[in-house]
Amino acid sequence: MSGIRLVAGVIVMGVAVPVVLFFLLGLQTLSQLFTLAAVTFLSWGVADALATILERPRLRDRSPGKAFREDWERRSKE
Repeated sequence: MSGIRLVAGVIVMGVAVPVVLFFLLGLQTLSQLFTLAAVTFLSWGVADALATILERPRLRDRSPGKAFREDWERRSKE
Protein backbone atom coordinates (compact mmCIF):
# COMPACT_ATOMS: atom_id res chain seq x y z
CA MET A 1 0.00 0.00 0.00
CA SER A 2 1.50 3.32 -1.02
CA GLY A 3 1.67 6.31 1.28
CA ILE A 4 -0.71 8.44 -0.77
CA ARG A 5 -3.24 5.59 -0.91
CA LEU A 6 -3.04 5.16 2.86
CA VAL A 7 -3.45 8.88 3.58
CA ALA A 8 -6.42 9.10 1.20
CA GLY A 9 -7.99 6.01 2.82
CA VAL A 10 -7.59 7.43 6.31
CA ILE A 11 -9.09 10.77 5.31
CA VAL A 12 -12.00 9.38 3.31
CA MET A 13 -12.86 6.13 5.13
CA GLY A 14 -11.70 7.11 8.60
CA VAL A 15 -13.03 10.68 8.73
CA ALA A 16 -15.26 11.87 5.86
CA VAL A 17 -17.58 8.87 5.42
CA PRO A 18 -18.18 8.36 9.18
CA VAL A 19 -18.96 12.06 9.69
CA VAL A 20 -21.43 12.08 6.79
CA LEU A 21 -23.11 8.89 8.05
CA PHE A 22 -23.17 10.27 11.59
CA PHE A 23 -25.17 13.31 10.50
CA LEU A 24 -27.38 11.51 7.97
CA LEU A 25 -28.40 8.86 10.50
CA GLY A 26 -29.03 11.45 13.20
CA LEU A 27 -26.66 9.86 15.70
CA GLN A 28 -25.79 11.78 18.84
CA THR A 29 -22.85 10.40 20.83
CA LEU A 30 -19.14 10.44 20.11
CA SER A 31 -18.91 6.71 20.72
CA GLN A 32 -21.29 6.17 17.79
CA LEU A 33 -19.07 8.37 15.60
CA PHE A 34 -15.93 6.48 16.64
CA THR A 35 -17.67 3.15 16.01
CA LEU A 36 -18.64 4.26 12.51
CA ALA A 37 -15.10 5.45 11.88
CA ALA A 38 -13.60 2.15 13.05
CA VAL A 39 -16.02 0.04 11.02
CA THR A 40 -15.61 1.99 7.78
CA PHE A 41 -11.82 2.16 8.12
CA LEU A 42 -11.48 -1.55 8.88
CA SER A 43 -13.82 -2.55 6.06
CA TRP A 44 -11.77 -0.43 3.66
CA GLY A 45 -8.58 -2.05 4.92
CA VAL A 46 -9.93 -5.57 4.43
CA ALA A 47 -11.25 -4.73 0.95
CA ASP A 48 -7.89 -3.19 0.01
CA ALA A 49 -6.02 -6.25 1.27
CA LEU A 50 -8.26 -8.58 -0.74
CA ALA A 51 -7.83 -6.40 -3.84
CA THR A 52 -4.06 -6.60 -3.42
CA ILE A 53 -4.22 -10.39 -3.23
CA LEU A 54 -6.29 -10.56 -6.41
CA GLU A 55 -3.80 -8.35 -8.27
CA ARG A 56 -1.05 -10.96 -7.91
CA PRO A 57 0.24 -12.30 -11.23
CA ARG A 58 -0.87 -15.90 -10.63
CA LEU A 59 -4.48 -14.74 -10.40
CA ARG A 60 -4.36 -12.43 -13.41
CA ASP A 61 -6.83 -13.34 -16.16
CA ARG A 62 -8.47 -15.94 -13.89
CA SER A 63 -11.43 -15.70 -11.61
CA PRO A 64 -10.83 -16.58 -7.95
CA GLY A 65 -13.00 -19.69 -8.35
CA LYS A 66 -11.08 -20.87 -11.39
CA ALA A 67 -7.74 -20.24 -9.67
CA PHE A 68 -8.91 -22.18 -6.60
CA ARG A 69 -10.03 -25.15 -8.73
CA GLU A 70 -6.78 -25.22 -10.70
CA ASP A 71 -4.69 -25.02 -7.54
CA TRP A 72 -6.80 -27.73 -5.91
CA GLU A 73 -6.35 -30.04 -8.92
CA ARG A 74 -2.61 -29.36 -9.08
CA ARG A 75 -2.16 -30.12 -5.37
CA SER A 76 -4.26 -33.29 -5.53
CA LYS A 77 -1.99 -34.65 -8.30
CA GLU A 78 1.15 -34.07 -6.22
